[in-house]
Amino acid sequence: MDAADPTFIQQINDWALELGFSQIGVAGVDLSTAETGLMQWLEKGFHGEMHYMQAHGLKRARPAELVPGTLSVITARMDYLPQNTPADWQRLEWERHARPGEGLVSIYARGRDYHKVLRNRLQKLAERIDAALGEHQLAHRAFTDSAPVLEAELASRSGQGWRGKHTLVLSRDAGSMFFLGEIFVNIALPATAPVTAHCGQCTACIDACPTAAIIAPQSIDARRCISYLTIELDGAIPEAFRAPMGNRIYGCDDCQLACPWNKFAQRAVLPDFDARGALMDQQLPHLFAWDEATFLRITEGSPIRRIGHERWLRNIAVALGNAWRETGDARYAQALHSRADHDSAVVREHVAWGLGQRNA
Repeated sequence: MDAADPTFIQQINDWALELGFSQIGVAGVDLSTAETGLMQWLEKGFHGEMHYMQAHGLKRARPAELVPGTLSVITARMDYLPQNTPADWQRLEWERHARPGEGLVSIYARGRDYHKVLRNRLQKLAERIDAALGEHQLAHRAFTDSAPVLEAELASRSGQGWRGKHTLVLSRDAGSMFFLGEIFVNIALPATAPVTAHCGQCTACIDACPTAAIIAPQSIDARRCISYLTIELDGAIPEAFRAPMGNRIYGCDDCQLACPWNKFAQRAVLPDFDARGALMDQQLPHLFAWDEATFLRITEGSPIRRIGHERWLRNIAVALGNAWRETGDARYAQALHSRADHDSAVVREHVAWGLGQRNA
């Protein structure tokens, strides 16, 4: 099959659908117009402790430098709402916020680690493409939130959607509840057309952010973002952001829950993203009682495992402190006391903060 044949893209899309993806697109490798914004974001320090973003510099905006020989980038979307998600899921998720004693894990992290799911299926898609090209040996490299790739930029340029004011890619057909993956290839494929933006004057995502991390449309200070604070940040969480974290112990979905377009969010085709019972509807004292062996066993194959047991306890200590302040229920103080002498200074600091919240 000829890579330049426009029908080849449709064939790739059909293969992608068979593998559990929802849509594919193709972007070129010239992202030069994104370079200025990237460098300004880095210069302001908005990436926080994610030093790898700065270390790779402009390679993030130069696919052919990141992977020499790249001529096109195939982008792929995979929806991740669990298959049994009810129609009023946004309302139900907001209700979880109102139960301070319940540990709240971001929707995408309740099932299997998406890195593993997407990477495996992107590789299979690349193998199908290679086989179809015959004598032309495809050189490729697959990514999914695993390297310095401008995923949202490539996705929006290839027609997966537009950049919402929360910086995530939004689709009229699927909202923003999806993962993105890319295959850098050494063949020139016809680019797919971008779509127009449809946020209008809406600021729901900006208004909903608990820590005002969305400092302007399409601009996030990651250092204020609860997802960054609970996942990427090593060490102590700044005190100013602990109370706004509420009961969020891994990630944050608020900007997506508030987005009107997510009424069109799609359910996952694959069962991999169905929620694990051990991570759903669990009380904070129960989660805080996990020792490291229990944490590693229950989070095996989950994206949560990569934060480690110390950060897990740190995050829950903050949530327990918030629940103790809000409810006055002694169970939360008792749970905190159980870790008051923990080996980790970071855990001890957050436990002490939590215990002080009833008098705050």
